[in-house]
Amino acid sequence: MIVSASYRTDIPAFHARWFLARLAAGEAWVTNPYGGRPSRVDLAPGAVDGWVFWTRNPLPFRAALEAVAARGDPFVVQMTGLGYPRALDTAVLPAPRALDAARALAARFGPRAVVWRHDPIVFSDLTPPAWHRETFARHVRALRGAVDEVVVSVLQVYAKTRRNLDRQAQTHGFAWRDPPDEEKRALLADLAGIAGDAGMRLSLCGQEALRAGLPGVEAAACIDAARLSDIAARPIRARPKPHRPCGCAESRDIGAYDTCPHGCVYCYAVRDRDRARARHAAHDPASAFLDR
Repeated sequence: MIVSASYRTDIPAFHARWFLARLAAGEAWVTNPYGGRPSRVDLAPGAVDGWVFWTRNPLPFRAALEAVAARGDPFVVQMTGLGYPRALDTAVLPAPRALDAARALAARFGPRAVVWRHDPIVFSDLTPPAWHRETFARHVRALRGAVDEVVVSVLQVYAKTRRNLDRQAQTHGFAWRDPPDEEKRALLADLAGIAGDAGMRLSLCGQEALRAGLPGVEAAACIDAARLSDIAARPIRARPKPHRPCGCAESRDIGAYDTCPHGCVYCYAVRDRDRARARHAAHDPASAFLDR
Protein backbone atom coordinates (compact mmCIF):
# COMPACT_ATOMS: atom_id res chain seq x y z
CA MET A 1 0.00 0.00 0.00
CA ILE A 2 1.23 3.48 -0.93
CA VAL A 3 0.23 6.24 1.49
CA SER A 4 -0.38 9.79 0.31
CA ALA A 5 0.17 12.59 2.82
CA SER A 6 -1.59 14.52 1.47
CA TYR A 7 -3.23 16.06 -1.54
CA ARG A 8 -5.99 17.28 0.80
CA THR A 9 -3.73 19.39 3.04
CA ASP A 10 -0.06 20.26 3.65
CA ILE A 11 0.94 17.71 6.30
CA PRO A 12 4.70 18.44 6.10
CA ALA A 13 4.23 22.18 6.62
CA PHE A 14 1.60 22.12 9.37
CA HIS A 15 1.05 18.65 10.80
CA ALA A 16 4.49 17.14 11.44
CA ARG A 17 3.75 16.45 15.13
CA TRP A 18 0.51 14.71 14.22
CA PHE A 19 2.24 12.61 11.55
CA LEU A 20 5.01 11.49 13.92
CA ALA A 21 2.40 10.55 16.51
CA ARG A 22 0.49 8.53 13.91
CA LEU A 23 3.71 6.86 12.76
CA ALA A 24 4.43 5.84 16.37
CA ALA A 25 0.86 4.62 16.84
CA GLY A 26 0.98 2.63 13.62
CA GLU A 27 -2.33 3.92 12.33
CA ALA A 28 -4.29 6.96 11.23
CA TRP A 29 -8.03 7.44 10.97
CA VAL A 30 -9.50 9.32 8.03
CA THR A 31 -12.85 11.06 7.73
CA ASN A 32 -14.69 10.13 4.55
CA PRO A 33 -14.97 13.47 2.70
CA TYR A 34 -18.04 12.24 0.86
CA GLY A 35 -19.91 11.01 3.93
CA GLY A 36 -20.04 7.52 5.33
CA ARG A 37 -17.92 5.81 7.91
CA PRO A 38 -14.35 6.84 8.76
CA SER A 39 -11.57 4.47 7.80
CA ARG A 40 -8.42 3.20 9.44
CA VAL A 41 -5.11 3.30 7.56
CA ASP A 42 -2.44 0.88 8.76
CA LEU A 43 0.89 2.71 9.13
CA ALA A 44 2.78 -0.02 10.95
CA PRO A 45 6.23 -1.04 9.69
CA GLY A 46 5.77 -3.43 6.80
CA ALA A 47 2.24 -2.22 6.02
CA VAL A 48 3.38 0.77 3.95
CA ASP A 49 5.20 0.08 0.67
CA GLY A 50 5.98 3.74 0.05
CA TRP A 51 4.96 7.31 0.80
CA VAL A 52 4.16 10.39 -1.26
CA PHE A 53 4.34 13.69 0.62
CA TRP A 54 2.83 16.87 -0.85
CA THR A 55 4.02 20.24 0.42
CA ARG A 56 4.84 23.89 -0.07
CA ASN A 57 7.27 23.81 2.87
CA PRO A 58 9.16 20.66 3.93
CA LEU A 59 11.32 22.39 6.54
CA PRO A 60 9.16 21.49 9.60
CA PHE A 61 9.05 17.88 8.35
CA ARG A 62 12.75 17.02 8.41
CA ALA A 63 12.53 14.83 11.53
CA ALA A 64 9.54 13.00 10.08
CA LEU A 65 11.37 12.26 6.84
CA GLU A 66 14.34 10.93 8.78
CA ALA A 67 11.95 8.71 10.77
CA VAL A 68 10.40 7.34 7.57
CA ALA A 69 13.84 6.76 6.07
CA ALA A 70 14.96 4.98 9.24
CA ARG A 71 12.12 2.48 8.77
CA GLY A 72 13.44 1.70 5.31
CA ASP A 73 10.33 3.07 3.57
CA PRO A 74 10.87 4.80 0.21
CA PHE A 75 9.22 8.18 -0.24
CA VAL A 76 8.78 10.95 -2.77
CA VAL A 77 8.27 14.61 -1.87
CA GLN A 78 6.00 16.41 -4.33
CA MET A 79 7.04 19.99 -3.67
CA THR A 80 5.24 22.98 -5.12
CA GLY A 81 7.27 26.14 -5.68
CA LEU A 82 5.58 28.80 -7.80
CA GLY A 83 6.83 32.19 -6.68
CA TYR A 84 3.38 33.74 -7.07
CA PRO A 85 2.69 37.25 -5.74
CA ARG A 86 1.21 37.43 -2.25
CA ALA A 87 -2.20 38.31 -3.65
CA LEU A 88 -2.37 34.70 -4.86
CA ASP A 89 -0.15 32.91 -2.34
CA THR A 90 -0.73 34.70 0.94
CA ALA A 91 1.48 32.70 3.31
CA VAL A 92 3.66 30.14 1.53
CA LEU A 93 7.43 29.78 1.80
CA PRO A 94 9.09 32.38 -0.49
CA ALA A 95 10.37 30.86 -3.72
CA PRO A 96 14.13 31.20 -2.98
CA ARG A 97 13.73 29.36 0.33
CA ALA A 98 11.49 26.75 -1.29
CA LEU A 99 14.07 26.08 -4.00
CA ASP A 100 16.82 25.85 -1.39
CA ALA A 101 14.71 23.35 0.55
CA ALA A 102 14.14 21.23 -2.58
CA ARG A 103 17.87 21.15 -3.31
CA ALA A 104 18.62 20.19 0.29
CA LEU A 105 16.11 17.33 0.19
CA ALA A 106 17.61 16.03 -3.05
CA ALA A 107 21.11 16.24 -1.60
CA ARG A 108 20.04 14.29 1.48
CA PHE A 109 17.72 11.68 -0.03
CA GLY A 110 18.64 11.67 -3.72
CA PRO A 111 17.24 13.43 -6.80
CA ARG A 112 14.59 10.74 -7.37
CA ALA A 113 13.08 11.54 -3.97
CA VAL A 114 11.99 15.06 -4.96
CA VAL A 115 9.60 16.18 -7.69
CA TRP A 116 9.16 19.89 -8.27
CA ARG A 117 5.65 21.16 -9.10
CA HIS A 118 4.79 24.35 -10.97
CA ASP A 119 1.06 23.99 -10.52
CA PRO A 120 -1.56 25.12 -10.84
CA ILE A 121 -0.82 27.64 -13.59
CA VAL A 122 -3.04 30.65 -12.94
CA PHE A 123 -3.56 33.15 -15.76
CA SER A 124 -3.97 36.63 -14.31
CA ASP A 125 -2.80 40.22 -14.63
CA LEU A 126 -0.18 39.34 -12.02
CA THR A 127 0.87 36.07 -13.67
CA PRO A 128 0.46 36.34 -17.47
CA PRO A 129 2.09 33.78 -19.78
CA ALA A 130 5.30 35.82 -20.00
CA TRP A 131 5.55 35.78 -16.20
CA HIS A 132 5.23 31.99 -16.14
CA ARG A 133 7.90 31.56 -18.83
CA GLU A 134 10.36 33.84 -17.04
CA THR A 135 9.72 32.49 -13.54
CA PHE A 136 9.69 28.86 -14.67
CA ALA A 137 13.02 29.32 -16.48
CA ARG A 138 14.57 30.89 -13.38
CA HIS A 139 13.39 28.01 -11.20
CA VAL A 140 14.61 25.43 -13.72
CA ARG A 141 18.07 27.00 -13.57
CA ALA A 142 18.01 26.89 -9.78
CA LEU A 143 16.99 23.20 -9.68
CA ARG A 144 19.05 21.92 -12.58
CA GLY A 145 20.82 18.74 -11.54
CA ALA A 146 18.89 18.53 -8.27
CA VAL A 147 15.55 17.17 -9.57
CA ASP A 148 14.71 15.30 -12.75
CA GLU A 149 11.00 16.07 -13.15
CA VAL A 150 8.66 19.02 -12.95
CA VAL A 151 4.90 18.49 -12.82
CA VAL A 152 2.63 21.19 -14.18
CA SER A 153 -1.12 21.67 -14.47
CA VAL A 154 -3.42 24.46 -15.56
CA LEU A 155 -5.91 25.75 -13.01
CA GLN A 156 -9.19 23.85 -13.08
CA VAL A 157 -11.94 26.25 -12.09
CA TYR A 158 -14.32 24.79 -9.52
CA ALA A 159 -17.12 26.82 -7.95
CA LYS A 160 -15.16 27.40 -4.73
CA THR A 161 -12.04 28.30 -6.73
CA ARG A 162 -13.95 30.89 -8.73
CA ARG A 163 -15.51 32.34 -5.58
CA ASN A 164 -12.17 32.66 -3.76
CA LEU A 165 -10.34 34.08 -6.77
CA ASP A 166 -13.09 36.60 -7.49
CA ARG A 167 -13.03 37.79 -3.88
CA GLN A 168 -9.24 38.13 -3.84
CA ALA A 169 -9.16 39.85 -7.23
CA GLN A 170 -11.66 42.44 -6.04
CA THR A 171 -9.70 43.05 -2.85
CA HIS A 172 -6.29 43.38 -4.55
CA GLY A 173 -7.34 44.91 -7.85
CA PHE A 174 -6.31 42.29 -10.37
CA ALA A 175 -8.14 40.19 -12.95
CA TRP A 176 -7.84 36.48 -13.64
CA ARG A 177 -9.16 34.42 -16.52
CA ASP A 178 -9.54 30.92 -17.89
CA PRO A 179 -8.07 31.26 -21.40
CA PRO A 180 -8.83 29.07 -24.41
CA ASP A 181 -7.04 25.75 -24.73
CA GLU A 182 -4.84 27.04 -27.56
CA GLU A 183 -3.26 29.60 -25.23
CA LYS A 184 -2.78 27.01 -22.50
CA ARG A 185 -1.15 24.57 -24.93
CA ALA A 186 1.20 27.24 -26.27
CA LEU A 187 2.46 27.97 -22.76
CA LEU A 188 2.81 24.27 -21.92
CA ALA A 189 4.87 23.71 -25.08
CA ASP A 190 7.20 26.55 -24.13
CA LEU A 191 7.62 25.28 -20.58
CA ALA A 192 8.39 21.78 -21.89
CA GLY A 193 11.13 23.22 -24.07
CA ILE A 194 12.64 25.15 -21.16
CA ALA A 195 12.62 22.06 -18.94
CA GLY A 196 13.96 19.78 -21.67
CA ASP A 197 16.88 22.09 -22.40
CA ALA A 198 17.89 21.66 -18.75
CA GLY A 199 17.57 17.87 -18.85
CA MET A 200 14.36 17.94 -16.82
CA ARG A 201 11.25 15.93 -17.69
CA LEU A 202 8.01 17.93 -17.79
CA SER A 203 4.79 16.08 -17.05
CA LEU A 204 1.20 17.28 -17.01
CA CYS A 205 -1.11 16.24 -14.18
CA GLY A 206 -4.27 14.88 -15.82
CA GLN A 207 -5.68 17.20 -18.50
CA GLU A 208 -5.04 14.77 -21.34
CA ALA A 209 -6.90 16.98 -23.82
CA LEU A 210 -4.29 19.71 -23.28
CA ARG A 211 -1.40 17.26 -23.52
CA ALA A 212 -2.42 15.55 -26.76
CA GLY A 213 0.19 16.10 -29.45
CA LEU A 214 2.45 18.38 -27.43
CA PRO A 215 6.09 17.33 -27.80
CA GLY A 216 7.99 16.98 -24.55
CA VAL A 217 4.87 16.95 -22.38
CA GLU A 218 4.41 13.58 -20.70
CA ALA A 219 1.60 12.23 -18.55
CA ALA A 220 2.27 12.74 -14.86
CA ALA A 221 2.17 9.97 -12.29
CA CYS A 222 2.07 11.90 -9.03
CA ILE A 223 1.66 8.63 -7.08
CA ASP A 224 4.50 6.98 -8.95
CA ALA A 225 5.14 3.34 -8.13
CA ALA A 226 8.02 3.18 -10.63
CA ARG A 227 9.82 6.11 -8.98
CA LEU A 228 9.29 4.57 -5.54
CA SER A 229 10.69 1.28 -6.89
CA ASP A 230 13.82 3.08 -8.10
CA ILE A 231 14.31 4.66 -4.70
CA ALA A 232 13.69 1.43 -2.81
CA ALA A 233 15.78 -0.65 -5.25
CA ARG A 234 12.99 -3.21 -5.21
CA PRO A 235 9.62 -3.52 -6.96
CA ILE A 236 6.78 -1.51 -5.44
CA ARG A 237 3.65 -3.14 -6.80
CA ALA A 238 0.49 -1.08 -7.01
CA ARG A 239 -2.64 -1.08 -9.10
CA PRO A 240 -3.44 1.88 -11.36
CA LYS A 241 -5.74 4.36 -9.69
CA PRO A 242 -9.26 3.73 -11.00
CA HIS A 243 -11.19 6.42 -12.88
CA ARG A 244 -8.16 8.69 -13.27
CA PRO A 245 -6.77 9.76 -16.71
CA CYS A 246 -3.17 9.59 -15.53
CA GLY A 247 -0.42 7.23 -14.50
CA CYS A 248 -1.07 7.41 -10.76
CA ALA A 249 -0.97 4.24 -8.70
CA GLU A 250 -3.64 3.49 -6.14
CA SER A 251 -2.95 4.93 -2.69
CA ARG A 252 -4.55 5.77 0.64
CA ASP A 253 -4.63 9.43 1.60
CA ILE A 254 -4.47 10.32 5.30
CA GLY A 255 -5.24 14.03 5.04
CA ALA A 256 -8.40 16.09 5.41
CA TYR A 257 -9.86 18.96 3.45
CA ASP A 258 -10.16 22.44 4.99
CA THR A 259 -7.20 22.00 7.34
CA CYS A 260 -4.41 23.89 5.51
CA PRO A 261 -3.87 27.52 6.58
CA HIS A 262 -1.56 28.48 3.71
CA GLY A 263 -4.36 30.54 2.15
CA CYS A 264 -3.60 29.90 -1.54
CA VAL A 265 -6.63 31.49 -3.18
CA TYR A 266 -6.84 28.97 -6.05
CA CYS A 267 -6.73 25.90 -3.78
CA TYR A 268 -9.28 23.16 -4.50
CA ALA A 269 -8.87 21.67 -1.01
CA VAL A 270 -10.02 24.69 1.02
CA ARG A 271 -13.48 26.19 0.79
CA ASP A 272 -12.94 28.89 3.40
CA ARG A 273 -9.50 30.11 4.49
CA ASP A 274 -10.66 31.43 7.88
CA ARG A 275 -12.30 28.10 8.66
CA ALA A 276 -9.15 26.22 7.68
CA ARG A 277 -7.01 28.42 9.92
CA ALA A 278 -9.40 27.95 12.84
CA ARG A 279 -9.48 24.17 12.40
CA HIS A 280 -5.69 24.02 12.24
CA ALA A 281 -5.32 26.15 15.38
CA ALA A 282 -7.81 23.99 17.29
CA HIS A 283 -6.47 20.61 16.21
CA ASP A 284 -5.01 18.26 18.81
CA PRO A 285 -1.88 16.55 17.42
CA ALA A 286 -2.66 13.55 19.63
CA SER A 287 -5.92 12.89 17.78
CA ALA A 288 -6.08 9.89 15.48
CA PHE A 289 -7.83 12.14 12.92
CA LEU A 290 -6.40 15.20 11.23
CA ASP A 291 -9.73 17.02 11.26
CA ARG A 292 -11.06 16.09 14.73
